[in-house]
Amino acid sequence: MLLLAIDVGNTNTVFAVYSEDKFLIEWRCATQVSRTADEYYVWLSSLIKFRSQKILISRVVISSVVPQVIFNLNELGNKYFDFAPIVVGKANCKLPVNIRVDVGANVGADRIVNTVAAFDRYGGNLIVVDFGTATTFDVVDSDGAYIGGVISPGVNLSLKALHEAAAALPNIDVAKPNITIGTNTIACMKSGIFWGYIGLVKEICNQIIIEHGSPMTIIGTGGLAPLFSQGNKIFDVVDGELTTHGLFVINKFN
Repeated sequence: MLLLAIDVGNTNTVFAVYSEDKFLIEWRCATQVSRTADEYYVWLSSLIKFRSQKILISRVVISSVVPQVIFNLNELGNKYFDFAPIVVGKANCKLPVNIRVDVGANVGADRIVNTVAAFDRYGGNLIVVDFGTATTFDVVDSDGAYIGGVISPGVNLSLKALHEAAAALPNIDVAKPNITIGTNTIACMKSGIFWGYIGLVKEICNQIIIEHGSPMTIIGTGGLAPLFSQGNKIFDVVDGELTTHGLFVINKFN
């Protein structure tokens, strides 16, 4: 039985295939709310064919922070895989962890899925730092419950805002600078973004640990986590497959 785990972010959508307990392969595309179920299938089937391996999907699980895409992804599962997808946050999806936040508060599906995955792999008392469109900090209690977190602007979002608000500042790539003191505009910007986010992550994690009152494991995930792990030691673990693994665990639980 093969599982198709779909993680929809604000910028990219990841499609990962699992066989029993084994991760097989993943693909990603830009998140577009206008993409139809037929377009998803044509794209997926072409990649499957290119891999020259018979992949027959029998279950689909979806996590999305973009509500507008869920209808067409549901159609993808129903129409082409003959299975109604499990959607995180909907009534047809049971969770293996508790969500302990304010009554009526909405928690993003990606944050729930990261909590499930992190607890499954690393146990409790965790901080999950996810570098996406926003940089999020999710706090996992000793029993695996999600108990809240922090949301700050994402790295690329900050760079975009800096460029658009200051006409003289260019668009730049995110990279670790060779030295902290920049001697030109681009070097100054690179240093400010890299070391600025290192400081942001370290201080927020320190404050969370103080308030939580016990030692915590810090996990980095998202596309930029490996880059920022080069700045001192801010993560205990960097896990690039955290979200899709969480979808696998949720599917198994259901």
